[in-house]
Amino acid sequence: MPKHSQPFRRFLFLLTLFSSSAVAHADDWPHWRGLNRNGNVNESSRWKGGIWPPDKAVWSTNVNSGGSGPIVVGNCLYTMGWKDDQDHVYCIDTSSGREIWKQSYHCPPFGRHSEGDKGLYLGPSSCPSLDSKTGHLYTLSTDGDLNCWDTRNKGKRVWSVNLYDVYKVKQRPKVGRRRLRDYGYTTAPLLHRDIVVAEVGDDEGNLMAFSKLTGKRLWTSESKDPAGHTGGIVPIVVDGLPCVAVLTIRNLLVARLDESHEGETVAEFPWVTDFANNVATPTVLNNSVVITSEYNQYAITRIDVTRSGAKQIWKQPYASGVCPPVIYNGHVYWCWRGVYCLNFQTGKPIWRGGRGFGDTASCIATSDGRLIVWGRRGDLALVETADHSPMKFTELARQRRILKNDVWPHIVLSGGRLYCKDRDGNMKCFAL
Repeated sequence: MPKHSQPFRRFLFLLTLFSSSAVAHADDWPHWRGLNRNGNVNESSRWKGGIWPPDKAVWSTNVNSGGSGPIVVGNCLYTMGWKDDQDHVYCIDTSSGREIWKQSYHCPPFGRHSEGDKGLYLGPSSCPSLDSKTGHLYTLSTDGDLNCWDTRNKGKRVWSVNLYDVYKVKQRPKVGRRRLRDYGYTTAPLLHRDIVVAEVGDDEGNLMAFSKLTGKRLWTSESKDPAGHTGGIVPIVVDGLPCVAVLTIRNLLVARLDESHEGETVAEFPWVTDFANNVATPTVLNNSVVITSEYNQYAITRIDVTRSGAKQIWKQPYASGVCPPVIYNGHVYWCWRGVYCLNFQTGKPIWRGGRGFGDTASCIATSDGRLIVWGRRGDLALVETADHSPMKFTELARQRRILKNDVWPHIVLSGGRLYCKDRDGNMKCFAL
């Protein structure tokens, strides 16, 4: 090899490495809980000391009421809100906050069988999902409107199915020891190959799969459980089989997606909560599922799933009411009136700390080993993971009351920008 080619090859290697890094650090956020649906992002918190995030937002806007979290693909942010008996689906320019397009349809503020806690929420709760291949956006209203929108044609509606109208879904039954609760549809649909999987909770099937292109129903699950109130359906691979996990009103359900076995139950693990408030989404790592609920459970547990069934590995008396757990580098984190860290393998508590986060929260783990926590009524904090602080809770920065109301919508980090939203639809974007 000629001597002069070695520096050139090194230059190409570094250029490739830099280019790969640049691409990896600008992941889209196309559905609930980010690219890998687990709250882990391949982006840095960009912490350099001092004020974090910058005092001044890049832009602010309002998208009306709802707990629906935003998603980001390319230079577009998609989200939902409710006002004047209509749901509104928004496409927003991520650089300016400018509305690119909006589509609206009639929808009540609550699901038609809604019961309880109406002072705490209003409008859509489910997070949208985007199919980047077709540009089709899928949304689910609290009143059961499963819609497909063409983002490449100003959001024109492609098809629509109302789950209550078509399947005559009944009100959720009372479970647990206290009052009945029914918050309508809350669970984000899951896109898989050519189908949209939704938790319908009908006596024909808890899960139903619809054609992405037409909305035609293709199969129903073996489980007939009523729907829970969780944030999303989660993919999981069990002994080589593609499956999904979801918290129904009574169980952690794992069902198959492979051809000729669609919807068949692989495993169930009993998990009943007061009010059916199993809100925190299950978190998957390999064939393990971590679930947690407050209320009458007040526990967090790791379940390992095989084709033989579900086995509890550990259970601890700590809980999250809303925030889905994040598994990062051998530890489990979440925020519920404080930030928790457990050992993933054993469930052993590592540390707990932080005050003033309240009941509403979400968190994400960044590539530089930090947690971004979004809680209470607009408190945004940066916390060290056990990678940097193995013995105690360490908060690096916090800004309080960035917004004004409960932060039910999940925090989003994409392309170096942090998107914060509250349940009144107030939204701010920060460039880190």
